[in-house]
Amino acid sequence: MKQLLILSGKGGTGKTTVAGAFIKLSEAKAYADCDVDAPNLHLVMHMDSEPKKTNYYGLPKAEIDKDLCIECGLCMQNCRFDAIYREDGYKVDAFACEGCGVCEFVCPVGAVTLKPAIAGEMKLYEEDRIFSTAQLKMGSGTSGMLVTEVKKQMIQAAKEGTEFSIIDGSPGIGCPVIASLSGVDMVLIVTEPSISGISDMERIIKTAERFQTKIAVCVNKYDTNIANNEKIEEFCRRMNLASVGRIPYDTEAVKAINEGQNIVDRDCESGRAVRKIYEETMKLLFSDTQA
Repeated sequence: MKQLLILSGKGGTGKTTVAGAFIKLSEAKAYADCDVDAPNLHLVMHMDSEPKKTNYYGLPKAEIDKDLCIECGLCMQNCRFDAIYREDGYKVDAFACEGCGVCEFVCPVGAVTLKPAIAGEMKLYEEDRIFSTAQLKMGSGTSGMLVTEVKKQMIQAAKEGTEFSIIDGSPGIGCPVIASLSGVDMVLIVTEPSISGISDMERIIKTAERFQTKIAVCVNKYDTNIANNEKIEEFCRRMNLASVGRIPYDTEAVKAINEGQNIVDRDCESGRAVRKIYEETMKLLFSDTQA
């Protein structure tokens, strides 16, 4: 099963809008939302059934048994994350605890133990298509690990003969993006013609290149700054990257998104542009040559 990952170097470029359009156009049988910090693909991909929910356990958290604690203070003294404080005995701030285990190691009476902690919730929709997603719990720092689990869940649940899958990634270049990139066949980067858009596009391209995967670029709202759009296309030519199309700024797209609709469900400029970008991207995904 080939995997197409849709990324952006920054938030707000229209990445999820494009991902939703691609899923609709391809009638994809398997897809995932790997933006586990703020998943929103489900807002445009209306699923009829309730998802199967599973608790996701990330790093363990320390707990202090008040009955065993002799209040020596060694746990607080040795915690480099300042996660232990004194208030009617010694307590652990679960948001600050990194589960390193130093407190458990230094406790002379075994009053500190590391216990599994729920770090998020995984969701799997199983209908005629498979949709894997998750929501990271606030304050948890294991987004990369959860992304890996979301992708694994999608692959395992996909029906035999599923030709390819579409993955909506996270913005930025951090751990969840790196986890999203692992094992994919192609990356489509959705950027915008702004200074920050160009800068972040270059950063995500450098990151994706390390995974030796096919890379293509499309520009959303290209007509809001023609000069910067030309800079993006020139950059792609210079770096020998596939530039698969432009999407104009379109008020009809804004209306569709606000109404929870897919932009390819409307006869509008942005929808027609995305259809062309989809065709070019599919050609690259299933070709044997590097983009």
